[in-house]
Amino acid sequence: MQLSLSVVVIIGIVSLLIGAGICFMIVRFTSMGLVKKAEEEAEMIKKNKIVEAKEKFIALKLEHEKLVSEHERKQQQQDQRLQQREQQLNQRQGELQRQQNDLQQRNQQLDQQLKAVEFKTQEIDKMHHQAQQQLEAASGLSAEEAKKQLVEALKDEAKTNAMSYINEIMDDARMTASKEAKKIIIQTIQRVSSETAAENTVSIFHIENDEVKGRIIGREGRNIRALEAATGVEIVVDDTPEAITLSAFDPVRREIARLSLHQLVQDGRIHPARIEEVVAKVKKQIEEEIIETGKRTTIDLGIHGLHPELIRMVGRMKYRSSYGQNLLQHSRETANLCAAMASELGINPKRARRAGLLHDIGKVAEEDLEMPHAEIGMKMCEKYGEKPDICNAVGAHHDECEMETLIAPIVQACDAISGARPGARREIVETYVKRLNDLENMARSYPGVIKTYALQAGRELRVIVGADKISDKDTELLSFDLAKRIQDEMTYPGQVKVTVIRETRAVNYAK
Repeated sequence: MQLSLSVVVIIGIVSLLIGAGICFMIVRFTSMGLVKKAEEEAEMIKKNKIVEAKEKFIALKLEHEKLVSEHERKQQQQDQRLQQREQQLNQRQGELQRQQNDLQQRNQQLDQQLKAVEFKTQEIDKMHHQAQQQLEAASGLSAEEAKKQLVEALKDEAKTNAMSYINEIMDDARMTASKEAKKIIIQTIQRVSSETAAENTVSIFHIENDEVKGRIIGREGRNIRALEAATGVEIVVDDTPEAITLSAFDPVRREIARLSLHQLVQDGRIHPARIEEVVAKVKKQIEEEIIETGKRTTIDLGIHGLHPELIRMVGRMKYRSSYGQNLLQHSRETANLCAAMASELGINPKRARRAGLLHDIGKVAEEDLEMPHAEIGMKMCEKYGEKPDICNAVGAHHDECEMETLIAPIVQACDAISGARPGARREIVETYVKRLNDLENMARSYPGVIKTYALQAGRELRVIVGADKISDKDTELLSFDLAKRIQDEMTYPGQVKVTVIRETRAVNYAK
């Protein structure tokens, strides 16, 4: 029994070993197949990787060769440019060298010529000195005396030549500029229609009968004194029938007095308390009317953004006159003229119209400054925020300051056109007569002048000279000097034409 168990165990162990050996053989054969298969796959992958690496290497090699060829091409181009630049520099250096050689040759030639000139100058100085001594001995005059005579002769000749040259320049300027200038001015004047009525500086208050004069004067003159004190106007009650004269420097105060008198006479109650009440009421009405007039004027002219104080000053122009010409009408007319002329010249017409309206704003300034009205107006425009070109045009329209913009000469020309046209202004008779006498006396102060006549309200001066005393060339000089003297010393509207007449008459009688 024990033997059989051992046999069984041995058999079992042998079987186990045989089975293990068989399993081992099976596993070994199986693993060898897998390894072989893995080796084949690995070999395939290796071959694929080698092919891919070769392809990438070939691509990189091609790209590298391309970059190398591109770099070589650029390097060749750069080398060519450098060679060209080097050739150009060599050529320029050669030209500079040739120029330097030419300059050296010229300097040598100039040095030789300078030496020759110095030598000749010394010879000429010697000859001049000898000739001068011979001339002094022959003429009996020293060199200084001869020089003075020569200078005087040359001075007369130069003055004559200068007059001829000036006349030629003026004729040429007239031929080239007169046509267009006249065209622009005529078109400007024709496009602007203006009123010719002018207001007086003294107001006349008309009454129905002379009984009202006594009521205006009042007991012992208290009413007229109260009215003068309240308005600041001198009231003249004289023998003039049905009229009372109001005289004052300020036209606004004169208008206040006129309207106050009108209301007092209509109301019938005339006493100091009522006078003060009415005058205060009229002052307020006038101030409102001034502002309304300024606004209406700016609206009519299409001017916007004007400072309220400047609008009030524009309204005050209605009650101010200059040489009998209403200042507001003159400013409106000048503004329209400026706009028309600026349009013809291609300049902004709105800015020109604005400057034309404000050019005389200094005449209605409430502050009494010791300076021309143009400068006052310029300072007012600067104070109330006007543009620099507008301020310059206002300040320069009477040449108080230098013109800096194109608007300034336009304003100056249009101001002269508005003031100088027929019927625009009236002068005091004494001033008018004095100006004409001054013109004639100025012309008579020249030697050789026989008669003088101031014609066309002082716009033409005719001077008759003696034919035996003044030559034809001297007449041109006289006309030029006289016109320049009138321009420098006198004040006049427009322009003054100076005509010098020289004629010879031969008179005989047959008996």
